[in-house]
Amino acid sequence: MNETAQAAPKPRRNVELVLLLVALIIGIGAQFLVAVSMDEPITQDYYIEGAVFATISLAFHLALRFRARYADPFILPIVVTLNGLGIAMIHRLDFTASFDGAADRQLVWTVVSIGAAIALLWFLKDHRRLRQLTYVSLIVSVLLLFLPMVPGIGQEIFGARVWVTIFGMSFQPSEIAKITLAVFFAGYLANNRDLILLAGKKVGPFTFPRLQDLAPMAVAWVVALGVLIVQNDLGNALMLFGLFVTVIYVATSRFSWIAIGGVFIAIGAALAYQFVNHFRERVEIWLNAFDQEIYERAYGGSHQVVQGMFGLANGGLTGTGFGNGMPTQAALANSDMIIAAFGEELGFIGLSAILVLYLLLFSRYMRAGIGTRDHFGKLLATGLAVILVLQVFVVVGGITRVIPMSGLVSPFLAAGGSAILANWLIVAIVLLISHSARRPVVVGPMVNTSGAETSGIEDRGGSAEDRGARQDSSTGRSGGEETQIQEAAR
Repeated sequence: MNETAQAAPKPRRNVELVLLLVALIIGIGAQFLVAVSMDEPITQDYYIEGAVFATISLAFHLALRFRARYADPFILPIVVTLNGLGIAMIHRLDFTASFDGAADRQLVWTVVSIGAAIALLWFLKDHRRLRQLTYVSLIVSVLLLFLPMVPGIGQEIFGARVWVTIFGMSFQPSEIAKITLAVFFAGYLANNRDLILLAGKKVGPFTFPRLQDLAPMAVAWVVALGVLIVQNDLGNALMLFGLFVTVIYVATSRFSWIAIGGVFIAIGAALAYQFVNHFRERVEIWLNAFDQEIYERAYGGSHQVVQGMFGLANGGLTGTGFGNGMPTQAALANSDMIIAAFGEELGFIGLSAILVLYLLLFSRYMRAGIGTRDHFGKLLATGLAVILVLQVFVVVGGITRVIPMSGLVSPFLAAGGSAILANWLIVAIVLLISHSARRPVVVGPMVNTSGAETSGIEDRGGSAEDRGARQDSSTGRSGGEETQIQEAAR
């Protein structure tokens, strides 16, 4: 019997190409607009840098045509738009001596990051292979989080010990650790979801899993959170806690986890305020930013937050225009406070457009997770989407004093090599998940009672090795796990 293919979306890579060209026009055009607004001559460097950015972006598009041709066509153009605008704003800030050269470094890191994302697309092929690295991801996460504590390579900057310096290059390991922890959480819950659901004990309106079923995941979360608190990296601590709660809620569909998470946040915040000086200072800045004493502190003062708010107010509805504002009044304007810089020079309208791009990117990440059939892919895409949206919320909330300020930076916009690398790797993983969800499903022939052929497992094409890696997508567990579930239920 001939195999038949079910209806599936078209690859839509041509749609992506058209949108990508628009994104490149916006990003590269912003670079030239900066030169015009700052009354600077447009030298050959502008054309070279624009060509480099366009070439590496188109190379990623070509990689998708060969390795993930059915992937979401909107993710890459959105990311390139944000990345291009970020380089343009960093370049605008380079005209101040304290930021000189940051745009060139950001472009270099962008090329390296997109190259790494292309390599991941090329060699990984199927996101479900990451499921085999569940416990390896846990080990890697712990090692990465502990690296800044190692004497000699760990470095403390602005009160947070989250950096390592190797061969003269600084790197933030927690940026990569958030990806490996997302892989571990998704893999562990995909493998043990039914045990957690069926073997739990009900206490009032809440159902709690058995300790032995949740222990590895809870230990990973406690270790990660503890290390980040010791390092005074409160932004990443909040993000990882949100990742933990969201992924387990999606896996179990129990709202009780949200309630339990809220209780733990309240307890953790109270304890941190009592025993962590760095957190207490952040709360004081949040509540009393305009207090003269707090504003004038040499260290741990509110000068950065206040200047960022003044910048947003100065931008108004339409902004001052590139080069006409004073975003450099706020410390770290090209990284922590780049959202305030955009708000001042592009105004509320321009900043709202950037936030809408983030919202669209989040929705495409979630759509990739919803569309895929395997439980691991759903949890991994959801976790990576939560990482994105929590970063944006923590950054924007801190600048606008909705929540205390943290050390996170805006994805794709802010200067920083480790952050741009991590976010491009996330893009590659989500696109692989999207490709798996959207590509045609080839269904094999029906089988007879002799069981000569496997029934009920869809073949999405590819080699025998690829089909073996995907075999668990219909059930998500092995026969041994079925036996464990039955025994736990009894």
